[in-house]
Amino acid sequence: MLVAVVLIALAFTYINGFHDTANSIATVVSTKVLSPGQAVILAAVTNLLGALWGTAVAQTIASGLIDSGVVHVGSELLICALLGACVWNLVTWWLGLPSSSSHGLVGGLVGAALAASGDKFSSVVWSQGGAHWWEGHGVIPKVVVPMVVSPLMGFVLGFVLMGLLYALLAWFANRKSGLRRYGRTPFVNAFFGKAQMASAAAMGLSHGMNDAQKTMGIIALALAGATAAGSMDQLPHWLHFLQIPEDAAGHFPVPVWVKVVCALVMAAGTAGGGWRIIRTLGHHMVRLHPINGFAAEGSSAIVIIVASMFGIPVSTTHNVSASIMGVGAAKRFNAIRWTVVERMVWAWILTLPITAAIAYGLVRLVQAFGS
Repeated sequence: MLVAVVLIALAFTYINGFHDTANSIATVVSTKVLSPGQAVILAAVTNLLGALWGTAVAQTIASGLIDSGVVHVGSELLICALLGACVWNLVTWWLGLPSSSSHGLVGGLVGAALAASGDKFSSVVWSQGGAHWWEGHGVIPKVVVPMVVSPLMGFVLGFVLMGLLYALLAWFANRKSGLRRYGRTPFVNAFFGKAQMASAAAMGLSHGMNDAQKTMGIIALALAGATAAGSMDQLPHWLHFLQIPEDAAGHFPVPVWVKVVCALVMAAGTAGGGWRIIRTLGHHMVRLHPINGFAAEGSSAIVIIVASMFGIPVSTTHNVSASIMGVGAAKRFNAIRWTVVERMVWAWILTLPITAAIAYGLVRLVQAFGS
């Protein structure tokens, strides 16, 4: 069962790769600054670097959302939680909808924890304060509130940054030297084409810091539980690296090998089939140019990096999509295809309850057949 948890967690990471990493490189591919192959390589390298940079989000997933007492070695909870998220990710990927793998995983954990505990709401850490606001834990402060606030921040930052860039270009165009050189579209596209490579790298880094760490938390939680229960005591000496001991406070580290494996599997998933979502974000919602891609990637990367530093598992999908909307709105509101946006928002709203319901049902099925 422990092996099954790890394998399904890596399968979730692979699906996250072609579902969510596609969001992080959609703009740079759609603006034709990089080819799909080049963008995948850039995403793989920056995801790896981001994944190795801290474990705040992994610790939130592992110990900040559900009561660790309901997680038992070999239990069905983690498997059903991951399967619930995977099913929803595959459905929305097939439909080309950029829903959130992050919220899918959280919804799966909540639903599975409720079912495994016999519908005890105390099995979920809904809200738990800390000495400072950023030290609090729980589904409400760490997931629900950021689910609303972070896309709004992405939209506002994208709108403001795009507006400032338009104002800067207008200022250059009003100068004599600027009229001859800086006000021309070829120069603007060339300059921001190079700048977008930096913003795309920042986007990949932020994605690794946040999304790759979520599966790390699940794998570390499973291995730490197995170590604490003594299930891994009989392993050969050369497999002792799989053991993750907890300290007196119940905390445990996320090993480097877990970080590297999760980052590499996510990169493989990116190469495997993210182009459906790239088409939705990069072409169907609003037409993008290099300057728009730079503003969208830059604003969303800022939001995700800040959230990652505080251990908040935000959605790359929501932030990239909202930033693109903000960039499009800065040009003109009718530049956005609002029918596509409406479908995306429905996918966002439904992700948490549907994945929770799927995971809840799976745990109940296992319990019924097991008894």
